[in-house]
Amino acid sequence: MAFDPLTEDLPRLSPAGLEVGQDLSAVSISEIDERIAILEREIARLKEARAAKEDSRAAASAFFKLGSA
Repeated sequence: MAFDPLTEDLPRLSPAGLEVGQDLSAVSISEIDERIAILEREIARLKEARAAKEDSRAAASAFFKLGSA
């Protein structure tokens, strides 16, 4: 993934700021919405990274299969 200066403004979660399974009874609706948005961006980022790794693996596999024939 290339450096994108525009994404540097996205909020970063501190480990204390978001925990899986955290009690949400004291969290406001707007805070829940913010957490959802942060997690959706993180999911999209992870999917992009996974797709890039799959592409790299496929390219390497194709290269080495061509070389062994």
